[in-house]
Amino acid sequence: MKACRTRTLAGSVLLASVVVAGVVSVRAQNAQWPREDPPRPLSSRPVTFPDYKLKTLPNGLQVVAVSQNEQPAVSFRLLIKAGAAQDAPAKVGVAAFVSALLDQGTTTRSAEVIANTIESAGGVLGVGAGNELTFVSGAIVKDQVALALDLAADVAERPAFAPDEIRRQMDQAIQGLRVSAEDPEYIANALIDRLVFGFHPYGRPGPNSVEAIQRITRDDLVEFHRNWFVPNNALLAIVGDLTHEEAFAAAEKAFGNWAKRDVPVMTFEEPPPPTRRVVVVDRPGAVQTEIRVGQIGISRTDKDYVPVDMAMRILGGEGANRLFGVLRSDRGLTYGASADFSAYKFGGSFVAETDTRSETTGQALRLTVDEFFRLQKEMVDPRELRGAQDYMSGNFPLTIETPSAIAMQVLNQLFFGVSLDELETYRDEVDQVSVVDIQRVARQFLFPDRLSIVLVGDASTFVDQLKAMGFAQFERIPIDQLDLSAPTLRRTAGGR
Repeated sequence: MKACRTRTLAGSVLLASVVVAGVVSVRAQNAQWPREDPPRPLSSRPVTFPDYKLKTLPNGLQVVAVSQNEQPAVSFRLLIKAGAAQDAPAKVGVAAFVSALLDQGTTTRSAEVIANTIESAGGVLGVGAGNELTFVSGAIVKDQVALALDLAADVAERPAFAPDEIRRQMDQAIQGLRVSAEDPEYIANALIDRLVFGFHPYGRPGPNSVEAIQRITRDDLVEFHRNWFVPNNALLAIVGDLTHEEAFAAAEKAFGNWAKRDVPVMTFEEPPPPTRRVVVVDRPGAVQTEIRVGQIGISRTDKDYVPVDMAMRILGGEGANRLFGVLRSDRGLTYGASADFSAYKFGGSFVAETDTRSETTGQALRLTVDEFFRLQKEMVDPRELRGAQDYMSGNFPLTIETPSAIAMQVLNQLFFGVSLDELETYRDEVDQVSVVDIQRVARQFLFPDRLSIVLVGDASTFVDQLKAMGFAQFERIPIDQLDLSAPTLRRTAGGR
């Protein structure tokens, strides 16, 4: 072997000459190539938030009017402060069904009449629900505002919950459930929420069996609507080519007769503290693994919301994204990697996600977890911080570019009890975050040694890697035995 590495003096001199000549040649070529750094972001333009006024109607409905006269159009968004978190534990999915049925017929209009009415007026109407809220939103030309708001009020106040429509929605939900049960991305996302939040309402999946869907009755839907759909539990934003007085008058006309009632008082247990738990969902034959790594986060109202948001963007978001750099650019282990910060009223979550080939699962997981540690231990590079700041500051004007976007921003502030003044100072707050702030919040809120981990893939191809990568303790659950509602995450004997 040693002889193979031995060269004659003449050969070494010749090789050195060739190498030197090549280097000189390349340097000579490089000197002639145009050299240019990437362009810097454009300077931030001043952002002036449109004038707004707040008014509470006699029935308790909070109305915010934002006057914007660029187009003869108006957007509106009604928020009900109730969503999946208000579902009874034994009736998960009620809020989602209620929202889906709002525009599928009222006691005065059929679903067809609702659709034809808004379309013939040149407008749009939509409904939906999330963890903490349900919404009715729309947009219309200025001279049809009264019609659109009257329609929105009818939809919100008087849904029919017709048995035929309920059956149709349930059939669709059952079909969707069967598709989701085979979707590794859906399983990974639902399971990481379950691990991070435990049995807190934020971590509950939707109805995860046909039986759970079929347990929901029309009476459940009616009761949920009666309890939560009241004006003193709602917010309304009207944005567009109306004066504040015109907007308030339109809101009063459409929603003024909505009867005020007491709202149930709900208390939630605190989400569990961060706990190390590694769950492998075995999906034989899969050629890649879905990876999720997460922990409990902070609420939207936390005073450190902005620096924490920025820290997560540096870890895996827009403007920086260390995870993408390490996993994709440096190692070629994935096509994409990111980290998301979800903030709610009473808590939040930090979740990193990626996917990789089965044979590189252990390596990708180790690198992902290491980036959580690095964010704590090392001060971020000022250029990373600047990249995140430039994105956040530059993207903000786009979030108030249209009437609908303005309505969304205003209602978010009101929903979380955050001052509307912060919309005007947001970019200044972003620019004031320092590298010291990033390390401070990373050390305060991240727990890299207590991360919850989900791996969905062919376990036989990667479990042997886990011990070598520092993850010797894990639970292995066959995909057809997974039950997100069970403490053990496994179906019990005699179960579904």
